[in-house]
Amino acid sequence: MSSNTLPNEKFKELEEFIKTVPIDRGSLIEVLHKAQEIFGYLPEEVQDFVGEKLHISTSSVYGVVSFYSYFTTEPRGKYVISICTGTACFVRGAADILGEFERRLKITTGETTPDKKYTIETLRCVGACGLAPIVTVNGKVYGHFKTNDVIKILEEYSE
Repeated sequence: MSSNTLPNEKFKELEEFIKTVPIDRGSLIEVLHKAQEIFGYLPEEVQDFVGEKLHISTSSVYGVVSFYSYFTTEPRGKYVISICTGTACFVRGAADILGEFERRLKITTGETTPDKKYTIETLRCVGACGLAPIVTVNGKVYGHFKTNDVIKILEEYSE
């Protein structure tokens, strides 16, 4: 399978990984994680490729991709900023923090800036409620977050 938009080397890398796992439905999530690591997201042609290699229907692959919030079918920014909106974070101001990120980046939750630098997402719970409110950037946790920390984070990840 070749693609005009996605590099063949990435498909080859994914195929090499698939050769190391059992070719069945039980390997699907592991393969999807690897595919997202390689491509950055899971567009339709990657889902088709995974289904073909694991002998699973594309609709079954899509069902898994759409069920788990970790997987994305859209390209993400270099820096994925996630704001926890679980109860503890929410009551401690997560909505204001989210609003400040949206205002400064001029995008809304689930969107990526036009320069592909930042994506804003929300999380339901990070599991560290004692640090609420929490923001993560590419998995790095920032606790006791305040709205005036938004500019510091954007500066830290501006390179």
